[in-house]
Amino acid sequence: MKQSINILISGGGTGGHIYPAIAIANEIKVRFPDAKFLFVGAKDKMEMEKVPQAGYKIKGLWISGIQRKLTAKNLLFPFKLMSSLWNANKIIRKFKPHIAIGTGGFASGPTLIIANKKKIPTLIQEQNSYPGITNKLLSKKASKICVAYDNLERFFPKGKIVKTGNPVRQDLLNVHSKKEQAVDFFKLNKKQTTILVLGGSLGAKKINELIENNLELFKSQNIQIIWQCGKLYYHNYKKHNEVQNVQVHQFINKMDLAYAAADIIISRAGASSVSELCIVGKPVVFIPSPNVSEDHQTKNAKSIVDKHAALLIRENELDTFLVVLETLIKDIGKQQSLAENIKELALPSATKDIVDEVEKLLHK
Repeated sequence: MKQSINILISGGGTGGHIYPAIAIANEIKVRFPDAKFLFVGAKDKMEMEKVPQAGYKIKGLWISGIQRKLTAKNLLFPFKLMSSLWNANKIIRKFKPHIAIGTGGFASGPTLIIANKKKIPTLIQEQNSYPGITNKLLSKKASKICVAYDNLERFFPKGKIVKTGNPVRQDLLNVHSKKEQAVDFFKLNKKQTTILVLGGSLGAKKINELIENNLELFKSQNIQIIWQCGKLYYHNYKKHNEVQNVQVHQFINKMDLAYAAADIIISRAGASSVSELCIVGKPVVFIPSPNVSEDHQTKNAKSIVDKHAALLIRENELDTFLVVLETLIKDIGKQQSLAENIKELALPSATKDIVDEVEKLLHK
């Protein structure tokens, strides 16, 4: 097969869609150094910044999702969709891709619809255990659907599904060997239990409030906290950096060391986070966001919890947090079984497996 191929990739809105898209592109570039890449995103979303930072060109579409509440923005949706279909058609006609890959997000809908119409092979990478409406619609014409969870034939044509897992950062594959380095990096006390708190890049209001309300308890239990409170909330919580055994971060760049340092992790349940936590293999308490489409974070978390590989506290059950956490801290056996069980669910070669499927479609 010729090495000079054109790869169109569309995905964004959140890091959970952007990171897999970039990881897939990077792996394709290793295999086909002369390949040309073009990303398609939503004009006002974070992919317009993150994709160029990763070294790839991107075009933006005027597109957004339908709001669940009745708002004036919804009236614009038909016009945005028509505009995006028109511009996706122009982009594809000019770029002439050999394959179109969608990793989710608003822009992937119109992009892959047009690619399908032009008989270009399309591959969907679905990160969640419960797909959104866009990928359900696209799956009917998609050539291949790479998934991270079992039982998705409820939503997608069974013959097109390949279970690959979600791409994860390669530096997470050996976090257990980085414990000493992590302790030094975060200036931790080796004799204290370390809890890592993750609320996503923007932050999680309820989790932040929960942690703030329990700082005295953590101190009395001899617990040290690495708390990623998020970009939206850092100004509210940075004052707690002055509290002993608490460090507050807007964003953590060295996630491999944060995971390595942690004895217990409290986290949202976005698809990328869940996949990373399976690789890391530490005891996890999931507090999923209820404010996402189809409540997919709760479904992601339940798919792990049902295999006795993590604990789940819903936002409307946060009054049970103290009991759950204190019980887990005291029960070393439980910590070990959760860590072993979640590690069993890891799919560390996901990126390579997805690109294997890309290669098969290119050969066809």
